[in-house]
Amino acid sequence: MNTANIVLYDDQCPMCTFQMRVLTWLDWFNTASLLPMSHPRALEAAPGLTREALHAAIHCVTPERTVYRGARCLRFVGMRMPLMVPLALVLWIPGVIWIAERVYAWVSTNRYVLSKVFGCKEACAILPERKRAGVGVVAEREEVVERKT
Repeated sequence: MNTANIVLYDDQCPMCTFQMRVLTWLDWFNTASLLPMSHPRALEAAPGLTREALHAAIHCVTPERTVYRGARCLRFVGMRMPLMVPLALVLWIPGVIWIAERVYAWVSTNRYVLSKVFGCKEACAILPERKRAGVGVVAEREEVVERKT
């Protein structure tokens, strides 16, 4: 059984896909397995969440089945990746997560427009995908999602 946290993201959004590609390079200790929202097992990985809820924001599901959403997901995942710890620590300052959640909600709502404005479709192809042994994109390894309930 894999003990990595499952990160559910919008694989139809070029900006989101690029961010997940960056995340794989920052994840030195393989603490996160990526699962695209379009994958058939996405709803299974996040029990109690609808497809609409998943589409609204990035989510992280821990092995204990705790779900973190949006900016709180970024804070949770960031605390597990050395290069993201400074950002995650800033999100623990009182009041900062409240602001971060609102900024995240705006970016999430406008992510397709932002992807077009910043030309992410072509520019985001620059960063190569990181191949990781044992974990990675859950769509490639179905057994990562299987957990004891």
